[in-house]
Amino acid sequence: MTEINCDMGEGFGLYRMGDDDALMPLISVANVACGFHASDFNHMRHTVQLAGRHGVRVGAHPSLPDLQGFGRREMKIGREELANCIIYQIGALKGFLEAEGMRLNHIKPHGALYGMAAQQEHVAHAICDAADVFRVPLLGMVGTLHETVYQSRGHRLVSEFYADLDYGDDGYLVIVRSRGIVDPQRAADRSLRALAEGKVTSLGGQDIAVRPESICIHSDTPNAVEVARAVRDAIGPYLRAA
Repeated sequence: MTEINCDMGEGFGLYRMGDDDALMPLISVANVACGFHASDFNHMRHTVQLAGRHGVRVGAHPSLPDLQGFGRREMKIGREELANCIIYQIGALKGFLEAEGMRLNHIKPHGALYGMAAQQEHVAHAICDAADVFRVPLLGMVGTLHETVYQSRGHRLVSEFYADLDYGDDGYLVIVRSRGIVDPQRAADRSLRALAEGKVTSLGGQDIAVRPESICIHSDTPNAVEVARAVRDAIGPYLRAA
């Protein structure tokens, strides 16, 4: 069984990104931006309230402190400073959840932070240092340091599959600064194969092993609603009950 998660709540001030209102009924889990790559106090509270109305569980989506680059540029930060940066962001979102009588469901690093944690031990440990405070599962990828470090530190890993991102031949995600339109049928077919066979085809044509306990859609994909709907329709028999 699986679920659909979505990175969202990524507006800032008067700026809007993604159709969260249309996406929320199509997903099980929302990864809510915490202010360092996108969002602010008003957007965080609104997104939490929207999730609450639809019975969607909410996790924190902390980032490197890179608002200008949308958290998709790598930075050199030591383990202790990075852990503090992550704790700060999760604590902010947790306050808004508590204000709505909701609980923090999980932690999922965003963008470059997610990619760095897959390959750099001190980053993976910094995420675990923060997770030690909140004691909720971590979303990540099998076959990377997400799996080995998170689990060695006693944290539960919820393994993700990305319906709308490409995989490199090395098994890591191809992270881009901005997204173009994604073919909804291709995203649906890839998700179905991931569930049925535990595989996805890389950009170079290699089969990469995946374990799709949770399937991710990005709200900043221009046609994210169509992608989410196609994936949901295709994997219906595999969806975990709310």
